[in-house]
Amino acid sequence: MKQLVILSGKGGTGKTSVTAAFAHLAAESDLPVRTVLADADVDAANLELVLTPEMEHREDFWGGQVAEIDLDLCSECGICIDVCRFDALGTAAQSGFRRLVADQLDVYLDTDLPIVDPIACDGCAACVYQCPDDAITMQPQLAGEWFRSQSRYGTLFHAALRPAQENSGKLVTLVKQYARLLAMDNDIPLVLVDGPPGIGCPVISAVSGASLALIVAEPTAAGVHDMRRVLQTTDHFGVQAMVCINKADIYPEGAAEIEAFCHEQGIEVVGRIPFDLNVTEAMVQAQPVTAFAPDSPASKAIRAVWRRVVEALEIV
Repeated sequence: MKQLVILSGKGGTGKTSVTAAFAHLAAESDLPVRTVLADADVDAANLELVLTPEMEHREDFWGGQVAEIDLDLCSECGICIDVCRFDALGTAAQSGFRRLVADQLDVYLDTDLPIVDPIACDGCAACVYQCPDDAITMQPQLAGEWFRSQSRYGTLFHAALRPAQENSGKLVTLVKQYARLLAMDNDIPLVLVDGPPGIGCPVISAVSGASLALIVAEPTAAGVHDMRRVLQTTDHFGVQAMVCINKADIYPEGAAEIEAFCHEQGIEVVGRIPFDLNVTEAMVQAQPVTAFAPDSPASKAIRAVWRRVVEALEIV
């Protein structure tokens, strides 16, 4: 079983459009590959918008922890407020905290009872260790949800992180794990992962265990810079990487710069995808461009990239 992760150094390069097209080509092209799909961009998951899957299973994701104060034990010493580095603790005398207990002002007003801002709380537990009254505990926090859905191109595992929540790297790992287990249990040769942009913890989780990373780059100053950063990430973790250039014809000099850099680093550029309004129209119609307009310039280029990637993965 192989894992192909689609990455980009920045958002908006067309990573999800390429992933959706690959899902379609894996299911219905002349080079079919049985595939399990995973959307690892849990902070802004949107592969489902193109694949329009039907949800089969849903579960809560419990991420980090948040401080909780037992007011019956609290002596109002204020130590927890002093030791919090994230300004997540305050009193009702501060308007920012008063709004958090608007329905309990009779309890907090005119007291020094500490109030926890759950969004600001980082879960470090410094307040727990410093509280002389043992009045503070850390409680698990509902951080999001994950789903198993059935799309027209195969099973899709995806997730949604709640606003202001962290630990998205853990949620990425969970999504990938379930996709990998399904593939292993059913002898499915490929897990296709729509990865998150950038180089942070979610990207590291998405890259972990990958057989091949396809980096979608765009020929802009920011696109070239960020492509180099994500290539450094895949190199650090020993994952083979290939590059395809999306909207390559909007700035030929930038595309040439990408190819020159990749040639110098020994990285294969597997294709140039031209700017094509059919891609936008396909997204509006909730379809991969290769299904919506199979003979369009972008579809032909993506199909060629797919064939090269399958060849590199040695799964057909």
